[in-house]
Amino acid sequence: MTEPIMNRRLSEPLRWANILLRGLHMAAVVVLGAALLGAPVSAGRAVAALVATGAIMLALDTWKHPGHLREASGVALEVKLVLVVWMAWDESVRPVLFWLIVAGSTLFSHASSRVRHIPVFGRRP
Repeated sequence: MTEPIMNRRLSEPLRWANILLRGLHMAAVVVLGAALLGAPVSAGRAVAALVATGAIMLALDTWKHPGHLREASGVALEVKLVLVVWMAWDESVRPVLFWLIVAGSTLFSHASSRVRHIPVFGRRP
């Protein structure tokens, strides 16, 4: 079955938008890590960039694959977004939450697809 024309037209720009967003997201992670280690950069702006890029990537992923929010990887993303928002509001927990998020993200991004796609809420659509 061929892909609808709208999807073909959107898939390439969305792919590049996702790549750009992931790059910006990783830059914000680096800036936040540098700030937490004492570099003269704004941790608050880095957290804001993490929230913004993370929320946009989550929205794009959800639009493309709505069922992923009920899988382990989607739930992990939701938890991560909540923790990043917490970092934005509470400076005192930033170092601990930063390393928890980095460790959790590393585990989930390198887990097998069988683990990442385990249904957490209900069955697969």
